[in-house]
Amino acid sequence: MLENILFDLGGVLLHIDMGKTISAFAQLGWKEENWKGVGSNGYGIFEKLETGLDSPAQFREEVRRILPSNPADFEIDNAWNAMLINFPSEIVDYLILLRSRYKLYLLSNTNELHVQRFSEIFEKCYGYSIFRLFEKCYFSHEIGFRKPNPEAFIAVLKDASLDPGKTLFVDDLKNNTDTAASLGMMTLHIEAGTLLERLPDYLTFLALSTPRSL
Repeated sequence: MLENILFDLGGVLLHIDMGKTISAFAQLGWKEENWKGVGSNGYGIFEKLETGLDSPAQFREEVRRILPSNPADFEIDNAWNAMLINFPSEIVDYLILLRSRYKLYLLSNTNELHVQRFSEIFEKCYGYSIFRLFEKCYFSHEIGFRKPNPEAFIAVLKDASLDPGKTLFVDDLKNNTDTAASLGMMTLHIEAGTLLERLPDYLTFLALSTPRSL
């Protein structure tokens, strides 16, 4: 029987728009060709930030090496954080409902700058910390692994003492749900922004298909 739900963040709970970050960097002088190779091989500047190999200060210096200008720290941070939009109220309400039935966890490929910003967005809107919704949050820059690396999921399962067979993982990237499934977890792959369309039906299906003891 399902006991735990492990959520991805961006595209699942948090509305994001990568186009806004691309546009913001372009305004700082970032050219289209600059995107090639910086985030595709596990050693690019974004991957290094998201696995804790680079600090925010090191990330900013890497960005400055690419840009023809010399933007201030806050300009780089604002451009990088521009993709973070909001947490829809209906999703927050749904999480509160789910907390009364399951243990909720979060596993996100993210970084220190984004965590600070999306925490501010949530608290400004709802008046309390987003971390109150979850038993524990796991961020790639803290655990040192990004999804779909199996080590990211193993770190969560081990630290939280979760039974993978009683844990559902929800993500908008199939590579991530495929890895979770290979570790014995239940999985739900959704299109970004469709959590409320997919998860309630999935949980109903689980409830109906779970044998009941007499």
